[in-house]
Amino acid sequence: MKEIFEWERLLFNNLPQNFLLEVIFRSTVMFVILLLTLKMAGKRGVKQLSIFETVIIIALGSAAGDPMFYEDVGIIPAAVVFTVIIILYRSVTWLTGKSKKFEEFIEGKTECLINDGKFSVSTFKKESLAQDEFFTELRIKSIEHLGQVKHAFIETSGEVSIFYYEDKDVGYGLPILPALFGTKSKIIPNDGIYSCTFCGHTTEQKAGTAQCDVCHKHEWVASINTLRVT
Repeated sequence: MKEIFEWERLLFNNLPQNFLLEVIFRSTVMFVILLLTLKMAGKRGVKQLSIFETVIIIALGSAAGDPMFYEDVGIIPAAVVFTVIIILYRSVTWLTGKSKKFEEFIEGKTECLINDGKFSVSTFKKESLAQDEFFTELRIKSIEHLGQVKHAFIETSGEVSIFYYEDKDVGYGLPILPALFGTKSKIIPNDGIYSCTFCGHTTEQKAGTAQCDVCHKHEWVASINTLRVT
């Protein structure tokens, strides 16, 4: 009686059993490549999922999907891929629990983007987060200017956490509304309170030109001190 399934082809696709060693090697190499690639992509590239979680999803998704659709992919090699990925997952999880440095390498660490209403310029240089993108995040949270923000952090998930000043403590700050920010200029038209468009440093300025004391840039915009409407 003819068998319904060609079990040798179904399970191994007529490949030698020692091919499983190659599958283990391939899985390990691709796992490391995925991990490093997503690490270099930055937090914003994997928002809401950690880099490690994203690697697991991609690796398992591919391993599960290929043997479903392609007859030249055997089930046994795919199952070995799952086993290797789970072992690697357990190993990385164990290492992150044992080593703080390894945890920071894999997951990253929380960074301060705004401190007392001004940008942390050194952090912005390290993070793959454009100023326009960050302003969008703030506007979504009903923020009009940096004088309303006491602290802002970018979390390991890529989310931005905001801590606000109380109304009585809100001061002048860099406006982030497009219409106001778009009036930035190297020429200060009138005496008043202005903010550096690069770092958010806010101070009184005379009409004319000026250099920022913090970042040494020369572009300014008139500051505002409106209260946040919630």
